[in-house]
Amino acid sequence: MATILVVDDERGLREFLAEALEEDGHSTQMAADGMEAASLLMERAFDLMLTDLRMPGQMDGISLLRRAKEEQPEMEVIVLTAHGSVETAVEAMKLGAFDYLQKPIGSPAELSLLTSRALEHKRLVTHETRAARDAPSTPPLSYGDPAMEPVVEAIRKVASTNATVLLTGESGTGKEVAARTVHKWSQRSRGPFVAVNCAAMSETLIESELFGHEKGAFTGATAARPGRIELAEGGTLFLDEIAELKPALQVKLLRVLQERSFERVGGTRTIEADIRCIAATNRDLDAMMREGSFREDLYHRIAVFPVYLPALRERRGDILPLAASILERIGSDLGRREISISEDAKRALASYDWPGNVRDLSNSLERAAILAGSGGIEAKHLTGLQGSTPPQRSSGQTLADLERDAIEGTLQDVGGNRRMAAEKLGIGLRTLYDKLKQYGSHS
Repeated sequence: MATILVVDDERGLREFLAEALEEDGHSTQMAADGMEAASLLMERAFDLMLTDLRMPGQMDGISLLRRAKEEQPEMEVIVLTAHGSVETAVEAMKLGAFDYLQKPIGSPAELSLLTSRALEHKRLVTHETRAARDAPSTPPLSYGDPAMEPVVEAIRKVASTNATVLLTGESGTGKEVAARTVHKWSQRSRGPFVAVNCAAMSETLIESELFGHEKGAFTGATAARPGRIELAEGGTLFLDEIAELKPALQVKLLRVLQERSFERVGGTRTIEADIRCIAATNRDLDAMMREGSFREDLYHRIAVFPVYLPALRERRGDILPLAASILERIGSDLGRREISISEDAKRALASYDWPGNVRDLSNSLERAAILAGSGGIEAKHLTGLQGSTPPQRSSGQTLADLERDAIEGTLQDVGGNRRMAAEKLGIGLRTLYDKLKQYGSHS
């Protein structure tokens, strides 16, 4: 159930506490003094520590409590105190101890009750402070297009398991919606859903974001901080654009998936990882494995259950119902009760190929709603959909020329917004920056 550190210089009491806790199903480790306990705190993570206040040696219970709150601020602490030292116990609670237990301990039941309260408090606090929570409501995966029926069925089946899922498909096809649906339909639905965009952060930053860091691990690390893997404890970790991870981080992630454990950046203690992992990519991982930029062993770990999300042009029956749902949100954001849409505009939406998929549709509808003002959306407000022709290509152009033209043309279409351009092109933001540097473009 929980991992508990028992610290007391009296061997008999130490062993009594450990035995009683193990009877309740907990895993325990014992330390005979403060220095031994401090060493153990640096080696591994604990859910709870029971420590005597008066111990011989260089570190008494109060000093150990201060050290514990620095090393493992999320861990709960119960202090053990003699009848005449209640004031010291109160001081310990001001320093962050959960509660105190007077010696001699009345019965194992008294210990069990207080331990249960401390662990429940830890669970509640952890859930309240998690940075990413499941969305209040998850949009539907599909609005009835037959092409999505096997996708919905596959997600329904895998949700009830703990299998790792790999979501593939073009950018903007709704991979995060699919990931949230797996979480919502799973036994982990009451736990957190923590999403990480692997392309949105630098290599150094994403390592700290994923694994957390210890105090002093690098310049600016003034306090210990849990990472997204820890925050997803008991729930689901969604790794979007996983193909953008550099090889060194791929190795560390592989260990998490294989051993269900990791260390924070700058740390030495091992932290258990009770998570379900869902990964997503719009890249060709087979090609990346052949060229050596994506590890084959990691691929086999994340692709236990692959699910392909069809492009919006492959499920046109979803376009208009999806557009209506998006317009409800846009109307709420703009303070408008209802945004109507003309039949011509509906035909334009349904016939367009939507190269940026759902995200492209959402952006176009938001622009159209703004252009329409207080009136309804008409075909003329759907800029970029009517009369557009593909760029003319010269037979003498190389593949690199075509790629450069596509990037520069897309940047022009989105007014130079690089994040939007990356989304429309179906590549990571970092990949777009690399391409711009390669081609010497200043767009």
